[in-house]
Amino acid sequence: MAPYQSPISPGRSWYEDSVPDRPTYPALNGDRSVDVLIVGGGFTGLSAAVHLAERGVSVAVLEAHRFGDGASGRNGGQLGTGQRQWPEELEKQYGFARAKALFDLAEDAKAHLLEFASANAIEIDYRPGQLSVAHKKRYVADYRAHVETMRERYDYPHLSFMDADETAERLGSRRYHGGARDTGTGHIHPLKLIVGAAKAAARAGALLFEKTPVLSLSNEGGLVVAKTANGTVRAERALVATNAHGANLERQAARHIMPIRSYIGATEPLPEGANVVPGGEAVDDSRFVVRYFRKAPDNRLLFGGRETYTSEPGDIARDISRQIAEIFPQIANVPLTHAWGGSVGITMERMPFVRTVAPGVTAIGGYSGHGVMMANFTGRLYAERVTGNRDRLKLLEDLKITPFPGGGALRAPLLFLAMSWFALRDRF
Repeated sequence: MAPYQSPISPGRSWYEDSVPDRPTYPALNGDRSVDVLIVGGGFTGLSAAVHLAERGVSVAVLEAHRFGDGASGRNGGQLGTGQRQWPEELEKQYGFARAKALFDLAEDAKAHLLEFASANAIEIDYRPGQLSVAHKKRYVADYRAHVETMRERYDYPHLSFMDADETAERLGSRRYHGGARDTGTGHIHPLKLIVGAAKAAARAGALLFEKTPVLSLSNEGGLVVAKTANGTVRAERALVATNAHGANLERQAARHIMPIRSYIGATEPLPEGANVVPGGEAVDDSRFVVRYFRKAPDNRLLFGGRETYTSEPGDIARDISRQIAEIFPQIANVPLTHAWGGSVGITMERMPFVRTVAPGVTAIGGYSGHGVMMANFTGRLYAERVTGNRDRLKLLEDLKITPFPGGGALRAPLLFLAMSWFALRDRF
């Protein structure tokens, strides 16, 4: 039998081939009534399901395909630090107190992810360290100032500035001019986290259904009603956690969350002595169309750096190989074994979209490439809100998130023009 191929994401990922025990879950057949309905089985939805079920809340998760078929199971695996925007950028808009609160929330998210994996015996292949590097000399001063700000103003001592020589030594490449080293974060195997979260949710009593697209969400008699091809779920509340894949289900979230395609390649295990990120850190660079890469435990390079704004992936392997050779010419002849993509949900401000979009219905998404850490945590924050013990989710809910211009017909072409302009700027 041919390996399973996601119907919504191009290419089979290395992650899929490195998780031989990825379980399947049944499709919904019949009607159910629960306290909370969750639409979407990625990081956010499964995390919410675990934390709700552990608190005695009855919950059902409906996933249109398989858990992890979207960005949650196919991403670069990097945690990062803070929000997608640097704290000093958020401070300009919201002031220091809110910027610091948002940074502290992200630090809680980082700790939570590792604690969650440990508590549920999920081996996520965590490796410490991240390098953020400048692809233009004029950006180096920004990195130096950022390190100073984080250490002195935001009480984050794990960042250090790297000059060009240190950057080259830690990367094994002279393509970058400096940057920051972060010893307080790291990177993981995202699909292992998805598989483990689903198992934890099932153990806690959540009802999990795959290959069950929701055809409509409505309110009937004060209940949220989700209709599928073979059954209906009624609930007091619903969480829409479809991120880049919910445009036809919930219009308000779709106006604020735009899907873009991001692509990754995996090489064969690198030859012994290949000088590529010898310290094993994850790496991201300063391009608007960011390049991000890291080594897997078996010493292969996982490299992402290409985005498209249409559904046609083109030749993923060719384009990724070209970018690898540009940064690491010493491994230009090492072939790719896998090349794949997925849809990432972005917002105009590159910050999460959290809103009550209908009576009893909350939508969460738009992590803008920063979802490994934040998406898992927002699932927990949603569970906290439902169970009434805290409401830290409000800090994200109060963010100003601008809808994309152009409506349903024009927003994708307008985004394509804007992103093409930024991609052009990356080259000069």
